[in-house]
Amino acid sequence: MTTFLYIIAGIALLVLILAVLAPKTYDVSRSVEIGKPKQEVFDFLRSLKKMDLWSPWAKKDPNMKKEFRGTDGEVGSVSYWLGNKEVGEGEQEITKIVDGERIDGELRFMKPFKSESNCYLLTENTAEGKTKVTWGFSGNNKFPMSIIMLFMSMDKMVGKDFEEGLSSLKTILEDS
Repeated sequence: MTTFLYIIAGIALLVLILAVLAPKTYDVSRSVEIGKPKQEVFDFLRSLKKMDLWSPWAKKDPNMKKEFRGTDGEVGSVSYWLGNKEVGEGEQEITKIVDGERIDGELRFMKPFKSESNCYLLTENTAEGKTKVTWGFSGNNKFPMSIIMLFMSMDKMVGKDFEEGLSSLKTILEDS
């Protein structure tokens, strides 16, 4: 019985140590330069409906159920999705717009697990008629997810998806 108590205490201590060491936050972003003027790029980006044209997750489940609420491209507009196991269920809401500069949103996932993250799109001039777009998201790792993040990388999990999406965005805008 004493050995069992030591094992339980050891496991509890290990979990406590891991919880202290675990990353509490994450911030993943990628950028691309697009050969179009900043305002034109920004006006395209603010539409949640147009996001389906370049989103890598829309490609992972072309049959996903989509619903939109509010006025597309304005604060308070929401895009809801229900898809296969690769995309899950969730919604994205535009929470703030700084015209021509930044679009902030909140991602709320319901499946495969509940979580909330902040997302953003930034635009900046890089050269005459060219725009740098940065797409990212950030949030807090809550216990026990924080411990899992010791062994996984949020950057590796979604970074390639961001790169794929930005590449599609670049192609769509530069070919139009």
